[in-house]
Amino acid sequence: MSANDDELQPSLTPGYKPTAAKTAEEYANLDAEDESLARWKASLGIVPGVASGNTSGPKVTVLTLELDSPTLPPGKKLIFDLTDTAKLADTKKHPIIIKEGVEYNVRITFKVNHSIISGVRYMQSVKRSAITVDKMEQMLGSYGPHPKGEAYAKNFDPEESPSGVLARTGSFNVRSRVVDDDGGVYADWEWSFKLAKEW
Repeated sequence: MSANDDELQPSLTPGYKPTAAKTAEEYANLDAEDESLARWKASLGIVPGVASGNTSGPKVTVLTLELDSPTLPPGKKLIFDLTDTAKLADTKKHPIIIKEGVEYNVRITFKVNHSIISGVRYMQSVKRSAITVDKMEQMLGSYGPHPKGEAYAKNFDPEESPSGVLARTGSFNVRSRVVDDDGGVYADWEWSFKLAKEW
């Protein structure tokens, strides 16, 4: 395991042990007589008799990561399509440009294909000249397959990009990862960005 992998290990809650994995059908039938629990499970798409889809593929498909800011020029979007590996590899070689000193937020979209996932987190490590300058761990939550097969979207809290001459010098290398409580890694990719006076 590399040092960068160590930086992207989720934080642990002392004493917490994930329960044994169950299928969506097993969860649906668990405590079936509890009305309020049944309503909560239905909101997660966990209902008896509903097929949980093909269980041979990944539990989760991470679709996009988007950086959004009210200062973006009209029509400009910064979206990483995580299903396009060629384009994703290109973002590591050709850094995206982020305007310095502006508020932005990150949005991630993902689809739960089957099973119940718990404690899903987005983590990232930002390095500059091989020195870690920022780390983030954002809890996404626990999910079941969407009742209509749709993707989930999670908006992160707003942040402000660094500013100043030193911040604009060179590029930043980012390693991002999406994991769950069971140690499952659903996405792991690298990208880079530069700070500039304008988008």
